[in-house]
Amino acid sequence: MKAGLVLTATMLVLAACSPSQDKEEPTGNASVNAAASRFADRMTGMPAPAPPARPFEEKAKTEFLEFSYGYPAQAAAIPFLVEKFGKEAASSRADATKMAQEDSASMKKSGFPFHAHSLETSWSVAADTPRFLSLQSQTYVYTGGAHGMTGYDGLLWDKARKRETSFKAVMTTPAAFAAAIRDRFCAGLDKARAEKRGGPVMRGDDGFTKCIDPMEQVLVPTSKDGKLVDSITVVIGPYAAGPYAEGSYEVPLPVDAAMRKAIKTEYQDGFVKP
Repeated sequence: MKAGLVLTATMLVLAACSPSQDKEEPTGNASVNAAASRFADRMTGMPAPAPPARPFEEKAKTEFLEFSYGYPAQAAAIPFLVEKFGKEAASSRADATKMAQEDSASMKKSGFPFHAHSLETSWSVAADTPRFLSLQSQTYVYTGGAHGMTGYDGLLWDKARKRETSFKAVMTTPAAFAAAIRDRFCAGLDKARAEKRGGPVMRGDDGFTKCIDPMEQVLVPTSKDGKLVDSITVVIGPYAAGPYAEGSYEVPLPVDAAMRKAIKTEYQDGFVKP
């Protein structure tokens, strides 16, 4: 009896909301039909669909600190990451504010001008495949000196297991992965240096010409088509591979047979097969 009343009420609402044949208003009809559908769902006990996640960005500026923190919609759709990023943003803002206030007091005491600090973090999507969500962050920090510094980080979300994992946990061993990529990485870094410096790089013993350890940098899984991880980008911050003026480096390494072999079997379905 109750089901019959619900069905009748729903039919009446839908009929009342239907457009006349004499006058059509496509935009208005869509709105009315959507409202009728929501009414029908409520009457039949069906839950309303969750609204789509939206990118998040927090901004604040005081006399001590200019702060921003943001992440994309893909991360905003995962409660664990929302909580993680929320705690990280609150903690980093509190620490940066305290440091800026202490610096301001010190400058005032010494008779020097205080320059407001900055802390800006932005997460972006590097790969969004059926198996993995790979994110990369860029953080700019300025604490009143001659110039600021930029740092990077990565995050890997395993959709199949619904948990965060580290990229190194995906490898058979870090040593095996390092051996699989080192030669290609060193060649790629030499090429990137040459492009920035306008000429070939002769390897030496100093940090700005020799090949650095890729495993000490940020390794970011990337995907061009959103189907499988097809490349690993080694992200290198300022000073690590060249002088500050050269900025950061990114060395992309397409997945090859040696790299895929250095990935644990249970994760290989998320990577292209060369």
